[in-house]
Amino acid sequence: MMRMRVPVVEFTTPDPIVATEDMSVDEMQKLMQEHGIRHLPVVNDAGEVVGVISDRDIRVILGLSVAEKLLVRASDIMTTDPVTVSADTPLDDVAFTMAEKKVGSVIVKDEKGKFLGIFTATDALNALVEIIRSGGPGTD
Repeated sequence: MMRMRVPVVEFTTPDPIVATEDMSVDEMQKLMQEHGIRHLPVVNDAGEVVGVISDRDIRVILGLSVAEKLLVRASDIMTTDPVTVSADTPLDDVAFTMAEKKVGSVIVKDEKGKFLGIFTATDALNALVEIIRSGGPGTD
């Protein structure tokens, strides 16, 4: 069987909703609910990704008292040094890396290291469905 070389960028969510380092828990939760997402890349003032927050991270904080919760910012709970891949990384390599590292998302960057988007487990499932239903990428 021939191996398909589908670049991850074909199934990456471009220009995703992001959080800033100083965003509150309530603001992040609202963003996730409004947009139906489970992962927020966290960017610094220069627009560089410095972390990722998942809905699970938010749920943990929701157990705090109101006063404690108000003190928590994105930079306090984000996973620093998120897994990153280049846009041309094959989809299967990315999925394998996500499974191996037990992460629900990876940050996708261009060849110069610029943030392009996020690839999530949901994107991986959508890719799987599209590839199987079409008989593979580029087929009719």
